[in-house]
Amino acid sequence: MARLRSDLVIAAILRRAQSAGATAVLRRRGVGEAGAIFISVDYVDGRLDLYGPAPPRIDESAEDTRRFDRILIDASGLDLSERMAREVKFDPDLWWVEIEDRQGRYFAE
Repeated sequence: MARLRSDLVIAAILRRAQSAGATAVLRRRGVGEAGAIFISVDYVDGRLDLYGPAPPRIDESAEDTRRFDRILIDASGLDLSERMAREVKFDPDLWWVEIEDRQGRYFAE
C-alpha cells in the first residue's frame, strides 16, 4: 500500500486543528510527495512541544500510516527554533506546521 502524500497529511492536520478551534499555520512548505513533517504545539502559556516523524517499526502493518513522536517537551522558543534550524539543514524538504492550542493537541493522531 502506498504512503499518503505529505501535502495531503498537512492539509488534514490544518483542517482538523482549525475545525477544533485551534490556530494552525504552515511555517514551512516541503516536498509534496514525501517531505518529513514536523508539528510544533504552542500551549499559549510559554510551553512548546515538537513532534517529528517516528522511526519505522518492523511490525508496522499499515504502511500508509504516519506516526509521530514528541521530540521536544516543554521547550523554549529558542530551543524549538534551534532544533528546527538543524532539521532544515539536514532535510531542506521538510514541512513544519505550527499549532496554537491550550490543550496541546497536535491533530495527527
